[in-house]
Amino acid sequence: MSKVTIYDISKKLNISAATVSRALNNNPKISIKTRELVLKTAAEMNYEQNTLALALKSGKSNTVGILVPYMDRSFFSSVIRGIEEELYPHGYHVIICQTRDDAKSEVQNINTLLNAQVDGIFMSVSKTTKDTLHIDRVLRKGIPLVFFDRKKNLPGVSSVTIDDFNGAYMSVEHLIRQGCKRIAHFMGNINLEIYKDRYNGYLKALTDYNLPYNKEYIIQTNSKVESGTAAVKKLMKLAEPPDAIFSSSDFTALGAIQELKKIGVSIPEDMCVSGFSNESFTQYTEPTMTTVDQTPIKMGKMSARVFLEQMEGEVSVTIEKKVVLSPQLIVRDSSDRSKK
Repeated sequence: MSKVTIYDISKKLNISAATVSRALNNNPKISIKTRELVLKTAAEMNYEQNTLALALKSGKSNTVGILVPYMDRSFFSSVIRGIEEELYPHGYHVIICQTRDDAKSEVQNINTLLNAQVDGIFMSVSKTTKDTLHIDRVLRKGIPLVFFDRKKNLPGVSSVTIDDFNGAYMSVEHLIRQGCKRIAHFMGNINLEIYKDRYNGYLKALTDYNLPYNKEYIIQTNSKVESGTAAVKKLMKLAEPPDAIFSSSDFTALGAIQELKKIGVSIPEDMCVSGFSNESFTQYTEPTMTTVDQTPIKMGKMSARVFLEQMEGEVSVTIEKKVVLSPQLIVRDSSDRSKK
């Protein structure tokens, strides 16, 4: 069956297509009686408005795009929830795209969102993203762009992040106060600013508490359980293994805990472990995992508010607003020696 158009409705009601269009879009020039008749007829004929055509005509689609590296991470799903909850009362709907931390996929998703005429884009950049030509294209089109968590430092682009440096510093300081003196660090990809900041926070805590820096304790990892397992195997081969691990990711910290338990290392008595992100599983691990909460729902809501300011305020869409949220250290059994 062919798709019903406004011309089909106008023919059935013997009124102009222009009148039908105005009625469907709640134009105040159309009487309530005519509007109700058109809406009733449209429903009976299963008419569906062409949202893309409306967007092209009005310049507003009431949709936004959200790009995340992974949708199955509780952190990113919580950010999405925060964005959606904040934007829904304002009539916006979201299109969610997953890049799988792949720069090519990120470019393709950006192009798809632009073709869909979205009113704005929320983005946590891929760890493999180096050039920003696709992001520049968004800015040239005058579409508001808000980075969250992972960002690129580009002029005219707003961002909402947490203080990763301080989150790392608090974690390492906590480990030191538990009596740990040989603290290893599972370092994420420092092409991303968040992991560089966490590494620098780790270094600053060591310096402030006069603990030595040992390059053998720095293990490059990715945010996967098996990466944490491999890192522990490497550390335990050292002549003097560490007595604590600060991981830039909860997933690598989980791998570390699993491997340490497998080889009989007592946690936290012999080795303290601290992660980062407060993924949902951290409160259910055995032992429960110390971590840093990134307040993802709050991050999502704040990102949405920044977007709304640009869309509904009197400022240019090129407004640049940098929001830095405070992280929260959540101390659990994997590092808490006070209970022992």
